[in-house]
Amino acid sequence: MFIQTEQTPNPATLKFLPGRDVLGRGTADFTSREDAARSPLAQRLFEIEGVVGVFLGADFITITKTDARDWFLLKPSILGVIMEHFTADRPVLLEDGGDGHAAASNADDEEIVEQIKELLDTRVRPSVAQDGGDITFQGFEKGVVYLAMKGACSGCPSSTATLKHGIENMLRHYIPEVVEVRSVQ
Repeated sequence: MFIQTEQTPNPATLKFLPGRDVLGRGTADFTSREDAARSPLAQRLFEIEGVVGVFLGADFITITKTDARDWFLLKPSILGVIMEHFTADRPVLLEDGGDGHAAASNADDEEIVEQIKELLDTRVRPSVAQDGGDITFQGFEKGVVYLAMKGACSGCPSSTATLKHGIENMLRHYIPEVVEVRSVQ
């Protein structure tokens, strides 16, 4: 098994590509070992000193580290855990975690919400997945779209610019009812 790595815009995050499906569909974001109870792979990765975040995508794994640890020290351990997990054919998740879409919105705005989700799925999520992250819809209220940045995008220095200048401008262009985009944790 050959696992590639890619830099992300976030220097504390590295993207690992095992050359096979990780989740196939959807994403899962873990910020602690306790949070990762439903993922044997994420739990093993959190055992590595310096790992503070594990994000599972369709065909990639994004790892976030502490500033106190260097990638050249962490990468061999991370690669070993990923390789061992997949060669032993262990499950990545023990249960279904949903599709990455929250549904907080007013019933009157259902059509607008569907348009927002469609644009996010077709134009935004593929781009942020290339950088090792994901963006999920959290709600729409009074013209404001609430989105959550995950994986490499969470805590990335350029995530605010991505939200405000990229995603907000696109949504406002296609959906006049959208007046602002805000990030939620």
